[in-house]
Formats: sequence, structure tokens, C-alpha cells
Amino acid sequence: MFFSRNAVGMEITQHGVRMAAVGGSKNRPKLLACETAQFPAGTVRLVHREPNVVEPALFVKEVKEAYLKLLHRTGLVSVSLPDACGRVVILDLETRFKNRDEGYDIIRWKLKKSLPFDVNEMHLDYQLLREKENGEISVLVAIIARQVVSQYEELLAEAGIQPAHIDFTSFNLYRLFSPRIAMSESSLFVACHDNVLSILIFHQDVLEFYRAKELPGSDLDMNRVFMETNNSLLFYRDKNPGREFREAFCLAPAGDGELFRTVITEACGLEPFMLLPDTFVGNPASSVGGGGVPLASLAAALGAATRNL
Repeated sequence: MFFSRNAVGMEITQHGVRMAAVGGSKNRPKLLACETAQFPAGTVRLVHREPNVVEPALFVKEVKEAYLKLLHRTGLVSVSLPDACGRVVILDLETRFKNRDEGYDIIRWKLKKSLPFDVNEMHLDYQLLREKENGEISVLVAIIARQVVSQYEELLAEAGIQPAHIDFTSFNLYRLFSPRIAMSESSLFVACHDNVLSILIFHQDVLEFYRAKELPGSDLDMNRVFMETNNSLLFYRDKNPGREFREAFCLAPAGDGELFRTVITEACGLEPFMLLPDTFVGNPASSVGGGGVPLASLAAALGAATRNL
């Protein structure tokens, strides 16, 4: 007999927390339960170099209560933090690493010249993206201040949660839809989630461009969406002349789906495939808690959860 395991994904935002418990498989997860909680104003402040949680007791209270209501205890909890908590860069390097430790040293040395803070005070992780025949490599690097990530880990532990993974929201949004996006070797993925515009470009299944840009304001400015997307594509095409993606995908904000798709079409020249969480996640209504929370708002939490399936 084959046993499927359950996993929990949690998205932390400046305004609250969203949780999703899922079963099934990475390619077809099934939502088992979900919970959300709002933080009192001023509880969390997103900054690069300082602890983000201004009111630790309120943070722990809301997270703990939501997790207990979820009614799914598991050691497989993955956490999604806002991209604004840290930095993500794609580096092209001239030589291979002898081992992973040497990779950390070389990347830190490389970043010292380009980042406005002490890299030695940052938690750094990296993933090899591409290795060329001439020895050059491309790596994806994620950076977050040690005091930022340590505070989140400590407060989550107080709430009874030991994260198996911590990642940024843009990548968890992609992770939810990756079974479909990965079918296209060269593609554009544009997501607008909680007023953050995420743009990822892949060529031959390798991530070549990343950008996450906050779009402030209560109403989404589609002119700004067009400008940010268009500028990102101009930068990518200037760096990679003659290279084009064959498919485009978009995750639209609730209520603005068709307009968002039209704007992305105008910016990239291709009509994007609309990604809907409901078509990627099994959602048996009888087993879902959380009062009918739209799956679109849970996309990052769902993506985080699938990392452990």
C-alpha cells in the first residue's frame, strides 16, 4: 500500500498569515484545510537589515492560533516570506566551484562589490543553474539578513512550528504552477500577488531573469504593471539579443484577470496562459476549512506546501 504524506505551507505577509494543508502529489496537490489570520497594524515591518516583527507577542499569538485551527500537525512546514525581506540575484561566474563551501566564499567575495551591506552578516544560499562547456557557471543566489531570518525562526518555534524550508514568495508562486510552466522550455511567468509584481524568465528550463517589484497603493495601477513588465523585458532582451520565450504565463490579481492578461500581452507580444489555482489544486469543498477563502490568495502557501510532497 502506498501512503501519501501531508504538508503545510505558510505565507507570512506584512498584514497577516495564510496557511494551507495539502495532500496528494506535487503535480496534483489536494487542499485539506486552510486558515488565515490578520496581524494588528504595525506588527510586521519589511526591511532588509533589521528584525521584521515589531510586536513579537502579537505575531506569535496570531500564527499559533491559525496553526492550531488548521488541525493538521506535521513536521513538513514550509514558510514563504515576502521577497522584500531579502535579495535575489543571478550571477554569472567564470569558474566552477570545487565544493559547496568554496561556492559560498566566491559568491560572498563577488557580492561584496555590489551590495550596500556586509555580506558576512547575511544568510546566503545558492543553486547552480547552468554549467557551460568553457567552465562558466550561472547561479541563483538568495540573501537575507541573519537577524531577520533568525527572528522569524525563533517566533515560529514559539508558535509550535519548526520550518522545514524558508523561501521567498515569488518562487513559491512559481512552484505551484511549475508542472505546467516547465512543459515550455522558454517562457515568461508574470504574477501579481498582494501588490507585488513578480517576473521570471526561463530559457531551456533555466531561470535567466528574476524581478520582484512592489506596486504600492490600494488599487492596482495597470499602467505601472505595463511599464515594469516592459522595462524588465527590455533589460532581458538587451542582455540576451535574439533570445525570445515561446510561451507566457500569468497569475492575475483577483477581479482584474482579463485586464491584467491584456496588459501583459501588450508588454510581451504573446497572449499569456492564465494560471488559475483552482485548476492545479484539488479542492473538495466538504473538507476545506477557512470559510471559503479564494485559492488565489493561498497561491504562495500552496506552492510552499507542495515543496514537501
